[in-house]
Amino acid sequence: MEDTTTARPATAQGSSTADLVKHLSKQIGRLVREEVRLAQLEMMRAGKRAGLGIGMFSGGGLLALYGLGCLLAAAIIGLAAAVAAWLAALIIGAGLLAAAGIAALAGRAELRKATTPSPDGAVDSVRADVEEIRESARR
Repeated sequence: MEDTTTARPATAQGSSTADLVKHLSKQIGRLVREEVRLAQLEMMRAGKRAGLGIGMFSGGGLLALYGLGCLLAAAIIGLAAAVAAWLAALIIGAGLLAAAGIAALAGRAELRKATTPSPDGAVDSVRADVEEIRESARR
């Protein structure tokens, strides 16, 4: 990126209107390109973090599933000492389905709250740029 802080603005005394318009169009073009580049970088960072998080979450979920299977087998075997084995499996299965239903409802509620990701920094920057241009045009 170019350092725009050291660029000298054209003055009305030493430049013609055509030069000023040419300079303005170059600056606006550069500004738009930099804002698009900023938005792309923000979205790439967010995408990488989301991908890493999803992978880690999936791995943890798979390990938890294996652990849950072991615990369920132990619960069924333990309950089978008091009741018939089929009844023990039925009781544990019904409890699991109830827990799954509660988790699904909670997940659906969270998904409804979710918002689409947006490059907030770039959006704020563009808004500030538009406001600055409006203020300059009023002068």
